Amino acid sequence: MTIHVNLDRVLLDRRMTLTELAERVDITIANLSVLKTGKAKAIRFSTLDGICRELECQPGDILEYADDDLRAEGTE
Repeated sequence: MTIHVNLDRVLLDRRMTLTELAERVDITIANLSVLKTGKAKAIRFSTLDGICRELECQPGDILEYADDDLRAEGTE
């Protein structure tokens, strides 16, 4: 997948736990964990809005596009 989730880094920067964020956004820890580990196939804008509101960040701080094909070519 070419979309990478940087939720760990943003949580660390904000000194917030996954549990605290889950409570503030009203999402289960399990669903937030799926997002954090990059296993999510989709995210609702309302969820992204809540995460960004609570972490005081932009969507681009959490989600990053990286062309995996270009990355692989650069490592050869």
